[in-house]
Amino acid sequence: MWSFLLSFLIALIVTPLIIYFYRKNQWLDDPKKDKHVKKTHSQAVPRGGGAVIFLATFLSSAIILSFDKYLFAIFLGATLLTIVGIIDDILDISPYVRLITGLVASLIVVGAGIGIAYVSNPFGVGVIHLNQPQIHFNFLGQGHSIWILSSLFAIFFILWNMNIINWAKGIDGQLPGFVSVSCLFIAILSNKFADNPTQFNVANLALIVSGAFAGFLAWNFYPQKIMPGYGAGSLAGYFLSILAILSGAKVATTLMVLAIPTADGIFTIARRIIAGKSPFWGDRGHLHHKLMDNYGWGKRRIAIFYILSSAALGLLSLYLSTTGKIATILTTTLIVFSFLIYSKLKQK
Repeated sequence: MWSFLLSFLIALIVTPLIIYFYRKNQWLDDPKKDKHVKKTHSQAVPRGGGAVIFLATFLSSAIILSFDKYLFAIFLGATLLTIVGIIDDILDISPYVRLITGLVASLIVVGAGIGIAYVSNPFGVGVIHLNQPQIHFNFLGQGHSIWILSSLFAIFFILWNMNIINWAKGIDGQLPGFVSVSCLFIAILSNKFADNPTQFNVANLALIVSGAFAGFLAWNFYPQKIMPGYGAGSLAGYFLSILAILSGAKVATTLMVLAIPTADGIFTIARRIIAGKSPFWGDRGHLHHKLMDNYGWGKRRIAIFYILSSAALGLLSLYLSTTGKIATILTTTLIVFSFLIYSKLKQK
């Protein structure tokens, strides 16, 4: 657990420095100046979570892990997301710009060779291979190949989680709590996967990411002193997706641990499209908004609900088959959909 503890301590120590720096420069999210309907805080709070998560994960990895081309690519993409996150903290850039930079970060890691070569077969034994079709070419005198289906699936998986998880950060302590728990379960499952393509231990990287979000949680839990911002939200989905891929294409496991924010995200996209709105522009229709506005849940209660639900689903994932995981994901999605529809009808 040294990986977790080191990252946790770095995040714990770095966060107040980021808070001080942001406040000194007046880089604050002030709901009195920007009265967006989605906001749940009432006082001016700095964002800056992306800088905290990046520094904690990078410094811990530099001390503990052996850098190879995969880890270099991971942090190259993470650097891009962090820079965009800091700019967004200050200027509130367009969600379409964030989407494009997220795509670039995904392309960086997939271009380095991090792809989903196979997934477990939910209809029987064995796996479904994604290594065909392939494109072969020569570059600088060396032969290369692109696994088209594998690469496209990996890019979609990373980009999807980056956006869906980023939406589940509207409440104090909500995002860092369930992300830290999710990374812990990926670390456990990583130890069961022997065919590690990297020179570093994937379980250690998962523990590092978990520790970074746990350290940040100490300052983000109600009443929050700092917010995750787009930086921490995008890094959460980015790291979780990559860890899932590197730990043996644990796609179903990751989707199961993230079943509630994923279901909320799918419902949000569908709801906005049906209403003729862009799926990328925020509103006050997320699950955490409904729990707060319609049922009077407090911020601590909502954050703990997300943490405990991810922990419970994570424990189930250790024992269920792929078919069982898919059934659990579908059941959770149905429950979340039903609750959101009922809440919307009740509101009318």
